[in-house]
Amino acid sequence: MQHEISRAIWTAHTEQDTVALARQLAAWARPGALLALDGDLGAGKTRFSQAFAEAIGVKGIVNSPTFTIIKEYEGESLPFYHMDVYRLTPDEADELGLDDYFYGGGATIVEWASLIRELLPDERLELYIEHLGGESRRIALTGIGATYAGWCDALKKIGADE
Repeated sequence: MQHEISRAIWTAHTEQDTVALARQLAAWARPGALLALDGDLGAGKTRFSQAFAEAIGVKGIVNSPTFTIIKEYEGESLPFYHMDVYRLTPDEADELGLDDYFYGGGATIVEWASLIRELLPDERLELYIEHLGGESRRIALTGIGATYAGWCDALKKIGADE
């Protein structure tokens, strides 16, 4: 099956630039939204996830689900599911019933998503965060499917690079 694909690069010179991207994506998020997040250790995956959660109205502390694998939060606009699959094999991840989250009523961010790529929905937004030194980050976004390709196209209109 062919999917529409669009790419954008978001350069974040400060932490606030990263937060601004997360807030924008959260504003577009609807039930079933899936953000597949990758990047080196310390690149800012969890900080991005915290900003996204805050933007959809999650109250309280959002921290990395490294050892719990999945954390569920109630947001004002929709539920937020935060996953970290770093320590899982694809078979172990498959046994968790991730589809219930992916196709559920909330927005999902999966940290280290490339490790379970074959289990992810066909349509998703892939983000790769690269640490450039200091607070600077290069965030490569790939929108797969019309909705997420549209997000990338819209980001290009508000300051992202091709």
